[in-house]
Amino acid sequence: MNSYYNPVKVIYGNGAINEVKSLIDNIISPCGRVLIITWNEFTEQLDVFAGLYDSYEIRTVCFKESNPTVEQLFDLYYETSEYMPEVVIAIGGGSVMDVAKSLCCFYGKEISSPDEMRRIISEKNFGIPRAKWIGVPTTSGTGSEVTCWATIWDPTQNVKRSVESHNNFAYAAVVDPDLTENMPVKLAVSSALDAVAHAIESYWANGSNIISRALALGAVRTVMGHIDSLPGGEKNAHAYMAQGSVTAGMAFSSTKTTACHSISYPLTMKYGIPHGTAVSMLLAPVMEINSSSIADYNSLLDALGVNSAGELGSKIRNILTRAEIPCSLEAWGVKKDELPCLAALGITKGRADNNPVEFTEETILSVLEKIYNE
Repeated sequence: MNSYYNPVKVIYGNGAINEVKSLIDNIISPCGRVLIITWNEFTEQLDVFAGLYDSYEIRTVCFKESNPTVEQLFDLYYETSEYMPEVVIAIGGGSVMDVAKSLCCFYGKEISSPDEMRRIISEKNFGIPRAKWIGVPTTSGTGSEVTCWATIWDPTQNVKRSVESHNNFAYAAVVDPDLTENMPVKLAVSSALDAVAHAIESYWANGSNIISRALALGAVRTVMGHIDSLPGGEKNAHAYMAQGSVTAGMAFSSTKTTACHSISYPLTMKYGIPHGTAVSMLLAPVMEINSSSIADYNSLLDALGVNSAGELGSKIRNILTRAEIPCSLEAWGVKKDELPCLAALGITKGRADNNPVEFTEETILSVLEKIYNE
């Protein structure tokens, strides 16, 4: 029997970012140490952060990389470990969230090299984090602000690593749709489809439960019901995406993801296909394979607004095409003779084995072939 657990305080709404100071006040005393990790210099200039300097000892770091690597995480740890913050504020997309929550697990440990960091990640013996963190997303898709794991890439070893600890949920998630309104359309669409994938995979995951399934269906309806308005710039579109993203995050924070995410990792790592795009292309063929093992399958189809997995595939391709995003592996420059290698790399422990149907290299290869030149 599976259970649901998520301790993150979620503050949602336009202007929610103004609650950050009161949240910090509840964690540390005046003059306490706060590390702010942002994705660009402009973010540091927001009024709410400027006002923190009068109350706390503040240090800011700008992390501009997408898909953070072990080496990049180690460099940031080395740069900030002596400062030893009591609170880390992550304001940005999933990459910023991932490095922020990872740092909280590593502070207080003596780590002398990326290889030592790899060992600690593999052993997952993090203990109680030395710092608390607050997530302030500026994209709508990852849901990272409400999960306790972080994706750290290791392209030199052809693996995706996960920093995860149930002691490392955020103290709070501050979801302010105002912060997402300037997202480029391609990023907004790809991110929204990542949220859809989180929700769908949470719904059919082996670890699903009655609460996660209800959250998942709600997230799917919210995002898929309004995603078509993103390219047109509809005023409330970003608010719906933010709502759907955090709801999907709450769903899969309890269940983890499944085969779609597992298969997508090498596509992003080797070809730079944006994560949300990569995983969205895989949803329909994986759903078709899983269909007979999905509890209350019709409710999922209804939430998606489709009658079959094939119809979902067409719908996703149309969404990507409208946003001028390539929707096949061939269009992303993947060579067909490399599909067997990608299939071999597509089995990730904790994701592939969380799928309701067993996926082998042969199964994955058939899925990759299906989306190669659609």
